[in-house]
Amino acid sequence: MGELSTAVAADLNAMGEALRAAMPHGTVRGIEVERGAELVLCVSSEGLLDVMAMLRDAPQFAFEQLMDLCGLDWPERPLRFEVVYNLLGLSRNQRVRVVTEVADGGSVPSVAGLWPCATWYEREAWDMYGIVFEGQTDLRRILTDYGFEGFPLRKDFPLTGYVEVRYDEERKQVVYEPVKLMQDFRNFDFLSPWEGMTTLPGDEKVHQNRIEGPKQP
Repeated sequence: MGELSTAVAADLNAMGEALRAAMPHGTVRGIEVERGAELVLCVSSEGLLDVMAMLRDAPQFAFEQLMDLCGLDWPERPLRFEVVYNLLGLSRNQRVRVVTEVADGGSVPSVAGLWPCATWYEREAWDMYGIVFEGQTDLRRILTDYGFEGFPLRKDFPLTGYVEVRYDEERKQVVYEPVKLMQDFRNFDFLSPWEGMTTLPGDEKVHQNRIEGPKQP
């Protein structure tokens, strides 16, 4: 089994190197085989469409299907976002993951011209992260509501959000309002959940020492 995994990893690595050789210098920036069975390619956003077209159309690759597309947020990086594409080759039952990077406020080319289903995934990535896909003609929100502010999967997005939704009885409609945190009416319990709220029989001295500290001789 180990020899077979090694042979598969070697074949996948050779496939990645063949793609690198076929592309202009610097297009394929990294090649890795994860878990011995999945090829991961890091490519420049400028050469993304050429790479994807070759992976789909060239007989030696033949990754016909785009299975998924998602975003990742790395706030500390100059190129803050990663866009990850998962492709499947049916004829060889192989998978490849293509990763490209984009700065906040930048854009990556849309692959909807190669795989029309990418429109759904690109809309979701824009809705959740604010990643712009150049050439995508239907870049609308898909998961959040109308009038939603911000991009909820960014790591700097507040957990409370920016607006709250409620039904207004007087106006007989759903209304959006800025989030209000009424600190004066919030009661914080700083007890450890492991210590519990009550003192069990026999633990009186332990709890007393915890509160007052052990008595000095």
